[in-house]
Amino acid sequence: MTFRVLLAGVAFWPALLFARELPRPPLVIRSVTVIDVAHGERLGLRTVSIIAGRIAAIEEPAKAAPPPGAVELDGRDLFLIPGLVDMHVHLFNNSSHRPPNEWAFPLFLDRGITGVREMATRPEQLATVAGWRQAVERGELLAPRILAAGVPVDADTTAAAQRQVRTARARGADFIKIFSQVSPAAWRAILDAVRAAGLPVCGHVPVKVGLLEAARAGQRSDEHLTQVYEACAPQERQLLAARSDLASAEAVRLRDQQERAVLDSFSPKLCARIAAQLAATRQVQVPTLVLPHAEAATPRRDFREDRRWSSLRSDEQARWVRILEEPTEDRALAAKRWEVSQRIVRLLHAAKVPILAGTDAPMPLVYPGSSLLEELELLGGCGFTPAEALRAATLGPAEFLGLADETGTVAVGQRADLLLLAADPLKRIENLRQLRAVVLAGRLLPAN
Repeated sequence: MTFRVLLAGVAFWPALLFARELPRPPLVIRSVTVIDVAHGERLGLRTVSIIAGRIAAIEEPAKAAPPPGAVELDGRDLFLIPGLVDMHVHLFNNSSHRPPNEWAFPLFLDRGITGVREMATRPEQLATVAGWRQAVERGELLAPRILAAGVPVDADTTAAAQRQVRTARARGADFIKIFSQVSPAAWRAILDAVRAAGLPVCGHVPVKVGLLEAARAGQRSDEHLTQVYEACAPQERQLLAARSDLASAEAVRLRDQQERAVLDSFSPKLCARIAAQLAATRQVQVPTLVLPHAEAATPRRDFREDRRWSSLRSDEQARWVRILEEPTEDRALAAKRWEVSQRIVRLLHAAKVPILAGTDAPMPLVYPGSSLLEELELLGGCGFTPAEALRAATLGPAEFLGLADETGTVAVGQRADLLLLAADPLKRIENLRQLRAVVLAGRLLPAN
C-alpha cells in the first residue's frame, strides 16, 4: 500500500474521535528524510519500521526488510519529525463547570500536536486524565497524549500545603501548579511540601514574588512571562513593595494597573542582565506569545470572521463572545505588551534561557492546535532558527518532563508519535503547516 493510495478519500477524525479499538499493524515508511531535531540535521533517506507503537528500526532503504503484515508508505519527498507538544493547555473548565474540552482533541491532532501538558487539573479529575491516556494507548480515543497534568495548590499554611500536595500526588499529579494570587508564605510552604513529595512546581510566578527569587527557590517553570516584565523594569522592587500588604485579589488588580508603567519603563540592558542570571537557574520559560500577539493583532469585533470559529464547541463560542465583547479593550496597551514581549523573549533566548512552546489554548483568540504552529513562528520572529523552534515543541518538552528516553526524537525505541511533512521544517518553521499524516502510538492518521 502506498502513501498516496492510503490517503485517498479518507474521512477523518471527528467521526473517529471515540471508536472501538483501532488496529495497529506494523508500519513501514520507506525512503523518508528523517529530521534529527537534537542536532538540527537531516539524516538523509531512511526506511523507518514501527512495531507495536514503537520505532523498531531506522535503516538505509536498500537494507530494510518490512515485517510481516506491515502497511508500507512511500515517504519519498517527505520529512519525518517527532510529534509536536503544546506545553500549556487547559482541558478542564473549572471556573464555569462545563464539560471537559474533548472537542479540542481532533483540532490538536489535525495540526500535528501529539502531546500536551494540562495546566489545571483538580485531584478528582486525574481519573479522567488516566482514562484518556489509557484510551489513546488502546486506540479507542484519537487525542494527544496528556504528557503531564498539574494540580493547582493554594494553601495558607504549611500543613494545608502538605495536605494538598499529598492528595495531588496520591491521585497521580505530575506537578503542582501555582497561580499569580498565591501569597509568598503559601508559595514557600508549597515549595517545601513538594520537595518532600518529589513533585516539581510550575506555573505563574506569584504577583508578590520576584522572578529571580522564584527561579532560585526551585520553581521549575514560569508561564506567560509572569514577573519577567517587572524584572526588566528598573522599579521592580518598588512595584513588589506596593503589592506586599494587599490581599491577593487586590494585589493582582494592582499588578494590572501597574502594567502600562512597567511596559513603558522596559530596560533592554537590565533585561539582558536578568536573562543571564535567569539562565544560570535553568528555570524554563513558556511565554505563550500567541496570546499577546492575538490581542494586539486581532480587532475583537472581527473574531467571528476567523475560519476556525466553527471548530469551537458552542459553549466555548459563548465564553469567547462574553469575554471578547466586554468594552475593556485597550489597543495601545495590547500593542505595547506585544512589543515588549517579543523583546524579552529575544533577550532570554540570546542568554540561553530554556524556552518551550505553549499556547494557553483555548483562551479567547487561541485556537487549539493551530495556535502552536503560530507560537513556533512567533519564536522564529524572536531569533529562533527553525531547528531551535522545532526543539521547543519536541525534544525540549521531552527533556523537561523527563520523557526523553521515550519521546521527542525519531530514534529506535522511541514511541511512534510522528509527523510526515511535505516540506523541510529546517528550512522554514512555517513548513510544519505542510502536514500529510500523523502517526499516533504507531497508528497512521491521514491529515485533512
